[in-house]
Amino acid sequence: MTRVFITGGASGLGRALAEAYARKGARVCIGDINAARCAETLAALTALGATAHALPCDVTDEASLQAAADWLQANWGGVDLVFNNAGVADAGGIDEMPIADWQWMIDINLLGVVRGCKVFTPMLKRQKSGHLINIASMAGLIHPPMMSAYNATKAAVVALSETLHAELHPHGIKVSVVCPAFFRTNLAESVRTANADMARLTSKLINKSQIGADEIAAQVLAGVAKGDFHVLTHVKEKRIWLFKRAVPFAIYAAAMRRQMAKMMAKRKPLS
Repeated sequence: MTRVFITGGASGLGRALAEAYARKGARVCIGDINAARCAETLAALTALGATAHALPCDVTDEASLQAAADWLQANWGGVDLVFNNAGVADAGGIDEMPIADWQWMIDINLLGVVRGCKVFTPMLKRQKSGHLINIASMAGLIHPPMMSAYNATKAAVVALSETLHAELHPHGIKVSVVCPAFFRTNLAESVRTANADMARLTSKLINKSQIGADEIAAQVLAGVAKGDFHVLTHVKEKRIWLFKRAVPFAIYAAAMRRQMAKMMAKRKPLS
C-alpha cells in the first residue's frame, strides 16, 4: 500500500492530492499548520475509507518536518511519495515589495521545499526507493512580470528539483516538479501585495480559472505514476514555455513587455 505524505495537505491542491490518493487506497498523512483544516481534511479522508493521519507541520521549521518523518518511520515503516506542496503567493513590482516579504516567500516557497527534501532523503536512501514531488509553478518557468519574488522562489524549486533528479537517481529515488498555472484554490488567501489592483487581479485569475484543484491533482497523479520529471498541467502555459525555449530571448522578452504594458494599463497608480 502506497504511503503518501503531503505538506500543506489540509487545503487546496494538497487536500485534493490527499483525497485522490485516498480513493486509490493509499495511506495518506497530511501535514499542515492549520489545525482546524487538518481535522476537517482528516475526517474527509477517513470517510473515504482511507488509512489517514494528520500532523501539525510548519515547513519553516526543520524540526517539525523531522517529527513528521519520524512518525512515518515509526508507524508506517517509511514513506513512498513525499509532496513538498505548502506555499504562499505574492504580487507587485520590485520597488513595492518589502524585503520582509521576500524573506517570507523564500522561507516558505523555497526553503520549505529544501527542508522537506533534506529531511526525507536519508529515509528514502535507506529504503533505496521513494519519490520526491516538489510543487513549483509555471511562474518558475516563464517568469511573468510583477511577480518577481514568486517567480524567483518557484524557479529555484525547479532548479533544486533538476539537481536532485540527478543526485538521487543512484539511490533509487525519483524526483518530479509540478508546474501548474492559475487554478481554483485558496492560494489567494496567502497573497501579499502592496497594490490593491494586483491583489484583485491575482484573485480574479485564481477564482475565474476553468480548472480546479481536483483536475490538477488527477494530472499530478498520472504524471507521478509515469515517473515524469516535469508535470505541466496547463496546455496554454506549456506552449508559452516551449516558445520561450525555442526562440531568441529578445523575442520572448518583447512578448513579456507587451504583457507588462497590458497589466500596467489596468492598474491604478500608487497613492
